[in-house]
Amino acid sequence: MKKVYLAGPDVFHPQAQERGLYLRRLCLEHDLEGLYPLDNQLPRGLTGTAAARWISAANMAMLRSADAVLANLEPFRGLEPDSGTVFEVGMAVALGKPVWCHFPSAGDLRAQVRHDADGRDADGFLVEDFALPRNLMLACTWAGHSANAEEAIAALGVYLRTRTL
Repeated sequence: MKKVYLAGPDVFHPQAQERGLYLRRLCLEHDLEGLYPLDNQLPRGLTGTAAARWISAANMAMLRSADAVLANLEPFRGLEPDSGTVFEVGMAVALGKPVWCHFPSAGDLRAQVRHDADGRDADGFLVEDFALPRNLMLACTWAGHSANAEEAIAALGVYLRTRTL
């Protein structure tokens, strides 16, 4: 059974544990083993920066042990995906692991970000115009993307089975 690291801001959700159980159950339905970051148990007594460093190391070890990554790239606290998730996608790509993403369709970046006639946002920064739904460094490195977790897990399962044959 292929292991899939479940990256995303789901760990911050008010029902984060339940969300993890749901995602892992979906994975099992597609012959995948979901690895959810909150499965790591923080040692008693760790707080502050020490706790943060432990969580970071444990999540990176879990990601390294995975065969693939499922990344929730929906907008989080603004227009962009969660920065920790983006880091994990980059790490997975660097390790040669396939990444499948999910987020609701909102068109390409030009459709998502207000811009002027020159393609610049309110702060004067250029908004990419490559007809991609996320920054090119994400969109050009993922194996695929789907509109939601359910579709993404099913598609990733098919991708991993056909990729290894």
